[in-house]
Amino acid sequence: MDLAWIITIFTIGFLGSFISGMVGIGGSIINYPMLLFIPAALGFAVFTPQEVSAISAIQVFFASLMGMLVFRKGRLLNKSLVLYMGISIIIGSFMGSFVSNTLSSSVINLVYAILALIAAILMFLPKRGKDVEDVSKVTFNKPLAVILALIIGTVSGIVGAAGAFITVPVMLVVLKIPTRVAIASSLAITFISSIGSTTGKLLGGHMLLVPSIVLVIASTIASPIGAKLSGKINTKMLQWILVVLITATVIKIWFSIFL
Repeated sequence: MDLAWIITIFTIGFLGSFISGMVGIGGSIINYPMLLFIPAALGFAVFTPQEVSAISAIQVFFASLMGMLVFRKGRLLNKSLVLYMGISIIIGSFMGSFVSNTLSSSVINLVYAILALIAAILMFLPKRGKDVEDVSKVTFNKPLAVILALIIGTVSGIVGAAGAFITVPVMLVVLKIPTRVAIASSLAITFISSIGSTTGKLLGGHMLLVPSIVLVIASTIASPIGAKLSGKINTKMLQWILVVLITATVIKIWFSIFL
């Protein structure tokens, strides 16, 4: 363990958290592959998928908390959406994260790759949700939202994610939620989900203290900055940023699996 290693982990956490605050994801879709591949490529100690998923879980918890607090001031949170999806997703994320401790590294990577692929496909589908001035007027299919949140929570909990990188596309494409409302509300849902996934990872015993602390510090700094910048960027641009990130991750993770 040296300064260069700490700086590398901090940089990974900062970039992931900044982007997570800007586009309404928890950061795991970015941090997971970076933590898995970058330290190893630079000659540092290699993290196992179990360790990466545990570190990502604690990072997502703080990144989503800080981003959510910023968006809360902007009054874009849909409380009904957060309530219905939040309760369901925390149950699923706890179950998924606890079960992941018994899974092999290859299975965890495969689950992550499938999730990222689904998210990428959803982002290319047409979105019917339009931006609205009154958040309280946004409507959605409540039973469908609950079922989807439970599924997302379970599978994303396996890889230490809170599921925001697939929750946002599902909100936009399936539930027809307006873009800015989806981004703001997803951070609140992600925070709730991360409580379950972090608890499951702590019970599993794969949490590494120092990397987790470094990522938490990076998250508390970068996530609010990204969230504030989000309000100044065109919604179409936010969607394309998310598309590029998810697609790049899908290509990288599937490439590594086939190799």
